[in-house]
Amino acid sequence: MPKDASTDKPLVELVNVSKIYPPDVVALEDASLRIYKGEILFLTGKSGAGKTTLIKLICRLETPSSGLIEVAGRDLSRISSAGIQRMRQKIGIAYQDFRLLEKQTVLQNIAMAMEVTYASTKAIRARVDELLALLNLSDKRNKLAGELSRGEQQRVALARAAANGPSLLLADEPTGNLDPAATELVINLFQHLNEKNGSTIVVATHDESIYADTEHRVMSLADGHLSAHPNRPPRQIELFDIEADDNF
Repeated sequence: MPKDASTDKPLVELVNVSKIYPPDVVALEDASLRIYKGEILFLTGKSGAGKTTLIKLICRLETPSSGLIEVAGRDLSRISSAGIQRMRQKIGIAYQDFRLLEKQTVLQNIAMAMEVTYASTKAIRARVDELLALLNLSDKRNKLAGELSRGEQQRVALARAAANGPSLLLADEPTGNLDPAATELVINLFQHLNEKNGSTIVVATHDESIYADTEHRVMSLADGHLSAHPNRPPRQIELFDIEADDNF
């Protein structure tokens, strides 16, 4: 059953967060945001607006210049390096630059994300095959990642991010190199993860087509400032009724 997010504790919370890169480049300024468990949230804005910085802050690939960031109720500034590594095992990250191992196969690239969780070889292969089928990449399973097109590499990067059924998936411009048919496959993957696994999904994008026909919340970034999308006013957020997970 859906529930009212206003009464629920956020999975991710940013309070008055700023990020300034030397010497004085303001990537994010005084941003506050709550992201709820089971939500799909779109972050929009032009290139350089601060979307990638916000994604990196949430998984502590970057640290804020000021402000508070909590994930699953924990202040990221107070978590040890080992704790951050454990947390990231439950976060899937699809990078804008893919970060695939080009001399490894598609299977090996995706399997690598699961091997750190000590999943069995049988479970890994079954999961890889499922994801490749969802993204129409089954025939690329044994191809080297470096031999794929940019669009195919992008979908493999998404499959890797989704491999462990993450509690939180962060996707940075996930459709930037895709045609409309492949874009639809990616949207379907997000819906599948959200509905089947209860994954919370944050998508940074400038592609309006991937959220235009959805009812999901859209936030806009411009010059480091975060606000409700001008064409999508704030609304009551409905979430799947997912039991609380103290271990994220």
